[in-house]
Amino acid sequence: MTIDQLDARLISLLAEEPRIGVLESSRRLNVARGTVQARLDRLAARGVIVGYGPQIDPAALGYDVTAFVTLQIRQVSGHVPVADRLALVPEVLEVHTITGGGDMLCRVVARSNADLQRVIDLIVDVEGVVRTSSVIALDTPVPYRTLPLVAAAGT
Repeated sequence: MTIDQLDARLISLLAEEPRIGVLESSRRLNVARGTVQARLDRLAARGVIVGYGPQIDPAALGYDVTAFVTLQIRQVSGHVPVADRLALVPEVLEVHTITGGGDMLCRVVARSNADLQRVIDLIVDVEGVVRTSSVIALDTPVPYRTLPLVAAAGT
């Protein structure tokens, strides 16, 4: 789906000020309230906007360590059962199936390096996981972002 400049401006406004209402958005964008609501509805229906919830910083909750864990899994039962079990581990934030040396890549958090061992042990205990390899993130100079894509798509 392509978006136009108004969609891009609306998404950027919501990203900058998530608690802004439709009426205030319409004022700032200089368009009718109904236009903003229709655009939001359309963007949500097409899957461009997938949520409005708060962004949570794991470090603010005491999870200061972020790591990326590559998994090799048994291919007999596939990825879905392993992913379903990994979803039960609260410290597993994301799971991706990947190409290359591993089968899955997980972004995980832990309270400390010692706690990371506990989290990795939970992952290794998941039925279907054969082996793991981990790297610890030292810093996040470019955090997860999508607004540059929105800006590029809206031009």
